[in-house]
Amino acid sequence: MTDDVVLISTHDLARAGPLREAFGRAGYATDLVTPDETLDAGGTVLLVLTGGVEDGGGSLARQARDRLRIPVFAVAPGEVTPALRPGFDELFAPSTSAEDIAAVGRTAIERRRLQRLTGIVGETDAIREALERVVQIAPVAATVLVTGESGTGKELVARGIHALSPRRHKPFIAVNVAALSETLLESELFGHEKGAFTGAIDARRGLFELAEGGTIFLDEIGEMPLATQTKLLRVLEQREFHRVGGEKTLRVDVRIVAATNQDLRQLMAIGEFRRDLYFRLNVLHIDLPALRERRDDIPLLVNAFVQDASERHDRAFPGISPEALEILKDYAWPGNVRELRNLVESMVVLAPNRPIQPGDIPSEVRGGKGRTLLPAPMTRPSALPTGGRDLRPELEFIFRTLVDLRVDMDDLRRQFEAYRRETALVPVDGGFHPREIAARGVSVGAYTPDSVVDEEPTVHEVVEQPPHEHGAPSPEPEGTVVFRPGMTMEDMEREAIRAALRAVGGNRRRAAEMLGIGERTLYRKIAGYGLDV
Repeated sequence: MTDDVVLISTHDLARAGPLREAFGRAGYATDLVTPDETLDAGGTVLLVLTGGVEDGGGSLARQARDRLRIPVFAVAPGEVTPALRPGFDELFAPSTSAEDIAAVGRTAIERRRLQRLTGIVGETDAIREALERVVQIAPVAATVLVTGESGTGKELVARGIHALSPRRHKPFIAVNVAALSETLLESELFGHEKGAFTGAIDARRGLFELAEGGTIFLDEIGEMPLATQTKLLRVLEQREFHRVGGEKTLRVDVRIVAATNQDLRQLMAIGEFRRDLYFRLNVLHIDLPALRERRDDIPLLVNAFVQDASERHDRAFPGISPEALEILKDYAWPGNVRELRNLVESMVVLAPNRPIQPGDIPSEVRGGKGRTLLPAPMTRPSALPTGGRDLRPELEFIFRTLVDLRVDMDDLRRQFEAYRRETALVPVDGGFHPREIAARGVSVGAYTPDSVVDEEPTVHEVVEQPPHEHGAPSPEPEGTVVFRPGMTMEDMEREAIRAALRAVGGNRRRAAEMLGIGERTLYRKIAGYGLDV
């Protein structure tokens, strides 16, 4: 039983009884409160109303929201409608069991506790989902991978996982992988023996040994060198390692929480991150939303940062006008919560003796309303195995991706040209009249043998062939592609390919050049149309 108290109203005693039992089994103390009672703040973590929903929960709900700042649950008297929801964190139908309400209540209580422990601020669905994920995975010992853009609070989440876990009384050690060189990183993580390298005048324990029984947080895990990744994988799989320069096997019991703002799958594709290590780290995954994805949290964050900065700098803050706050909500915040916090602190320090107005906000924030280049983290350059090549990993990744997807650019271009040809034929008097397609730069039409003299064949027009007076088609010149009403684009394409092949004596390479497509595409078209060439 914890010291946390869940208050349950006496509007409906028949429902209040089962709720007390359910919350008691969940490990919480409970207390019944009357509708007009003054609430006691000591240890209260949740208010559950069994009635009084129609007036927004009345005095009890107002006290819980405004003074105690705790979640308010309620059981609806009948069907749950949108009109009843405002003012309640959760609204349950009458058929909801007491056990289900207690389970949702536990999640809400633990989420609030996590926010108090870590300082994470937010009530939008995006941040709630992330925090509830933390609550779910904190009690287990599995490895966690936290992803998200820079400044979204990945270390706070890692500290929250540790604070809610059974390891909370053991050490929590944070390591910024990107801040350490390869040699120093290995020594810091695993320790070293005396004389292991120049300057190692004595043996030293590494951070894994110091974090025994607790949690180690590896920030910017994507920057870890491959050699160190191999040793980390052994720690994850065997729970053992060697100090640098040592022969003795050391066993360790440490939970690893890793974080990155990079795409580890991209790093795997270019050989910068071990595939087996990725899957060992990504047992449990938490993805933190960017600030632009939870803009409704910005006023809450601003208030929290203002209070913190005012206390630290001992300065009174006159406030922010609604217009200025709207500018902050509209900005894209590429630096996320960290950028917002720094801006608020500067406003507190430099604030005039009046509320902050739009003109007081930096121009880059005012002028950057909603505009941002979405973060596309680039991988670090690495030594290439073959000398003389100056190929960045980013380009290698793009090349491999195109090969894997087998993107046929010639085919895509051909489809676009077909669309252009289709739109270039407009109906006139029941038939079709060809526009000057060649003038538009679209390679379509017929190729005549006469055009193959001293230069590449030229493009001739598509001829609309009206029906003969007796119903039979009129004869057309050799090598001319004739369009007749009712012909499909596939029919025209087939005739264009046949004419091009005749014009170059069956030379497929030259025919492909004339048609503006790749040879492989031409071969596929010939086979698909069953052309005898």
